Amino acid sequence: MNIPLQLLNGLTPSHFLAEYWQKKPLLIRQAIPNFIGLLSPNDLAGLACEENVQARIISQKKDIWQVKHGPFDDADFAKLGKKNWTLLVQSVNQHLSEAADLLAQFNFIPHARLDDLMVSYAPTGGGVGAHVDSYDVFLLQGSGKRNWKISAQTDLSLVENAPLRILKHFKPEQEWVLEAGDMLYLPPQIAHWGVSESDDCMTYSIGFRAPKTQELLHEFLNYLQDHIQEKGFYSDPNLSLQIHPAEISDDMISKVDEMLQKITWDKKHVADFLGKYLSEPKVDVVFAPNKKISKVEFNKQLATKTLWLSLKSQLLFANDNFYLNGEKLTVPGDIYKEIKYLADYNHLKTDALEANIHDACSDSLYDAYLAGYVCLKR
Repeated sequence: MNIPLQLLNGLTPSHFLAEYWQKKPLLIRQAIPNFIGLLSPNDLAGLACEENVQARIISQKKDIWQVKHGPFDDADFAKLGKKNWTLLVQSVNQHLSEAADLLAQFNFIPHARLDDLMVSYAPTGGGVGAHVDSYDVFLLQGSGKRNWKISAQTDLSLVENAPLRILKHFKPEQEWVLEAGDMLYLPPQIAHWGVSESDDCMTYSIGFRAPKTQELLHEFLNYLQDHIQEKGFYSDPNLSLQIHPAEISDDMISKVDEMLQKITWDKKHVADFLGKYLSEPKVDVVFAPNKKISKVEFNKQLATKTLWLSLKSQLLFANDNFYLNGEKLTVPGDIYKEIKYLADYNHLKTDALEANIHDACSDSLYDAYLAGYVCLKR
């Protein structure tokens, strides 16, 4: 429903999208009142010590920046001083159900655009330097305070030899201190610098992906290799004698150019490509298969439990085609409504479904259950 949201300073989602999204920053005081965060600094540090979690520690001593990648251990944290460093943990939504619940509040942005929830902890003075991002981000303050400075400057020259893309000539134009529950929305290419003003500063960054044109081109051409088959062979029955046998002739170039011009695609190909590409898990994501049960047993459990997407899963659809973790999912027409609900809200109460709908869901999702893409909870 397009109703005013406290999360958006009382704006409706449509108003926010029309006036602010990818256009200008928005400061929102008490976007989530009484929000102090989803986990403690110790909990975040614990995540950063796990093998399958992407984490970084960024520190600054005088004008020297350093970056160290996880996984970490207690000794790594013991070496850190009392200020001027930051712990960043990516994709917390893949490890914490409460994080997935937080992201659900941002459902006015398509799931296909969502990247992840990054959580940072910093003592006083901690930050990652002035920088710009190519994507949209909501910066939600948990515990502590953070000072944010932003600028729409066009000078994007960088500090030489730094391990981070830090702006060399940052000139702030606006400045705020955010406290627990406050949130700052920044569109792409707005320079910003956040610095902790307390020893318990935790910031929740909800980022939205913006693939580079070159990346989309590369991935789409890879997709075409497997989905478009052109017949025929190169031929040159009227080949004439060349002065230089090592020369690639203009005639050959023209013939190959004509062959390549025959490669065509339509919106169905683009939709299918996007469904697979945008739902593809990141390379570091590993799914734990569920305990193997028979299809009959799976069907029985659907009748008493709620079906949930794994925290690591992405289910998208284009028209009536469904894509789960980079793979096309076979879904019969009589359960389009139910699977779309599962995609939108990450869960589906299957105990109240009619028998034929229930059975169709079982047929479509049994293999996904075995792979660990979905799970059952009471």
